Amino acid sequence: MTNETSHQVALSDSHDFITVIGAHENNLKGIDVTIPKRRLTVFTGVSGSGKSSLVFSTIAAESQRLINETYSAFVQGFMPTMTRPDVDLLEGLTTAIIVDQQRLGGDPRSTVGTQTDSNALLRILFSRFGKPYYGSPNAFSFNVPSVRASGSITVEKGNARAVKTTFQRLGGMCSKCEGRGTVSDLDLSELYDENKSLNQGAIKVPGYGPDSFWTLKPFTDSGFLDPDKAINQYSKKELHDFLYHEPVRIKVNNVNVTYEGLIPKIQKSMLSKDQEGLQPHIKTFIERVATFSICNECDGTRLNEGARSSKINGLSIADVCAMQVSDLNSWIKGIDEPSAAPLCDSLSKTFAAFVEIGLGYLTLNRPTSSLSGGEAQRTKMIGHLGSSLTDVTYIFDEPTIGLHPHDIERVNQLLLRLRDKGNTVLVVEHKPEMIEIADHVIDLGPGAGSEGGRVCFSGSVNDLILSDTLTAKHFGYRACLKPHIRSFIQKLEIRGANSHNLKSVDVDIPLGILVVVTGVAGSGKSSLLAGSVAKMDQVVYIDQSPIKGSRRSNPATYTGLLEPIRKAFAKANGLKPALFSSNSEGACPNCNGAGVIYSDLAIMAGASVVCDECDGKRFLQSVLEYKLGGKDISEVLSMSANEVRDYFGSLQTKIPLAEQTVTRLIEVGLGYIRIGQPLTSLSGGERQRLKLATQMAEEGDIYILDEPTTGLHLADIEKLLHLLDRLVDGGKSVIVIEHHQAVMAHADWIIDLGPGAGHNGGEVVFNGPPSQLVEEKSTLTGKYLAKYLEKKD
Repeated sequence: MTNETSHQVALSDSHDFITVIGAHENNLKGIDVTIPKRRLTVFTGVSGSGKSSLVFSTIAAESQRLINETYSAFVQGFMPTMTRPDVDLLEGLTTAIIVDQQRLGGDPRSTVGTQTDSNALLRILFSRFGKPYYGSPNAFSFNVPSVRASGSITVEKGNARAVKTTFQRLGGMCSKCEGRGTVSDLDLSELYDENKSLNQGAIKVPGYGPDSFWTLKPFTDSGFLDPDKAINQYSKKELHDFLYHEPVRIKVNNVNVTYEGLIPKIQKSMLSKDQEGLQPHIKTFIERVATFSICNECDGTRLNEGARSSKINGLSIADVCAMQVSDLNSWIKGIDEPSAAPLCDSLSKTFAAFVEIGLGYLTLNRPTSSLSGGEAQRTKMIGHLGSSLTDVTYIFDEPTIGLHPHDIERVNQLLLRLRDKGNTVLVVEHKPEMIEIADHVIDLGPGAGSEGGRVCFSGSVNDLILSDTLTAKHFGYRACLKPHIRSFIQKLEIRGANSHNLKSVDVDIPLGILVVVTGVAGSGKSSLLAGSVAKMDQVVYIDQSPIKGSRRSNPATYTGLLEPIRKAFAKANGLKPALFSSNSEGACPNCNGAGVIYSDLAIMAGASVVCDECDGKRFLQSVLEYKLGGKDISEVLSMSANEVRDYFGSLQTKIPLAEQTVTRLIEVGLGYIRIGQPLTSLSGGERQRLKLATQMAEEGDIYILDEPTTGLHLADIEKLLHLLDRLVDGGKSVIVIEHHQAVMAHADWIIDLGPGAGHNGGEVVFNGPPSQLVEEKSTLTGKYLAKYLEKKD
């Protein structure tokens, strides 16, 4: 019995590895890899080498899929279906907790407090101990409106009888702004042209074109309005019906649709949604037509007067949510109520986690849509800091994004602490500071896209440095200070900047050179540039907002490259350009231009097969018979950017716009991507550079780039620096918000904000050349930049 028991224990202890055999997901070339459990493993490689395909699309996806299968079929019906990754064998998986860099968007009422459940605990606290008493936790929620109703109900009990009843629910939502904190005023002249009729295209709102059944048709066919009458000829009632009519069901071409006034219609479809998640042309329209101002009824707190009247130690829940999180612990400790101890302890731990992870400068009322990718990721980490879970797999996607070198040390300690509790920690990362703390490193490559997808190295950090991989060759890379910096004559004067935490900042930004704005996360860098410079004429602002796209979107459509290609095909063959679009007339009717057929299998994972009509080419066979330069449209879309440039060079008729676009793709290091591959198949770093390549086409004298090193491998940093130099040498002024020391060292001028974050920041602590910053070491940035340069080989 003793021998048998010891054998069982030894056997259970033998599962110390996650084993992946034959992984083919995306660009992975059937790789085999062994990952040690209860260790910190960092995955490296150039952007597009297959890191995310292995870690997220294979390991994390299968772990989640297996966990979902443990639920009943009924529950699975409410969960997203997941397909088994393309892998031969996966062994040793544990429960995966994924902390990715997806932005926290969604509802405009979503805040840091609601995301971290801090608001939920505060609502309970105020409902129990607030003076004067106001109501239940719902009475302190800006997501819950007050409701009153009365009437009669039929009680089916014994002899059925009608009973009069009333219902009342007290909510905290401000009735004027509906819990958003802002109200919008609309410029009616931007909504419609009063000199035109509906049939003449009077409505200027995007999506209300002449053939729009669901948007325009309800207005023209409702019977409330004369579609051929100019709007300035409407009677008072007609104008009210056009702009403010309440929702009512009508029939249009024997189809039941809802008719309502134009203003409530666009308020529901556009103005009430998270602005960051809207399509660019919709966002531009809203910026033109709507003026958002602080709600004067709730003063931007989102809460009604009753919820704001109940206080604890002199502060209402609105006051608490407006405080910087780093200051909230002292308020919590001042609550002298023994019965409130469990709530206060939980809140105190959450607030301490904010500070520990470098987010102490945030406020709980900060909209989640305003957080950067790095801030969003660290906000997701907060719930795991004090977790008692062990033997789980934590997966992080570039946790150093948006972090100053000072803050990277904090995150490193967090990851090591998670590991030391007996967890497996997997990190996709490029920064040497984080690679250095790894127990195990797996390097993928050797290149990106079709040139990647292989395991180039697996072992310790010391062995990685001695290897001949691309990561090893650039591991010790350090940019140096330039011996001669560019001089400047003109400067951009900013006076009294006070957005967010800025303290009436006065600063002169040199023009015609490379300027880098630095400082710890939350010091006011983005507030300074986005609030004072980005909206000026001739300024191109390339921020961190993610690009969106479906399976039908690809680099050719996103960059506008497809348009001149389609026109060139049409001109060469005497046809319409629409025939050379898989989203229009040229689409294969069997798969509607998708190239694959998707089958919905309810609770089972959906299946997809290559369309047998077009063989995955997405176009009608008749369209593929037309050539340009010896190739059909599907063959051109399957080329890489490098191949497309050569293809254009071989054509007798040049296509300047297309050549310029593909050249920009190559300049940002995306020469290897196929111009027709779905955007959903691109990594985060690839999407960031695709956005950079697209927006570089915009005409402007000043370019502002917000952390362009996001997702870049060490080998790509040099390419980025050359790109920035080319922009400056071409006569542009380039201002970069950046934490990467290589970009700081390469700058002509540095503006450092701080000295800390939140209300401890918002001041210019240095303004001058990098050499002076390094010599003085008077700021955190100066100290870390000097330390970086001392390591130069």
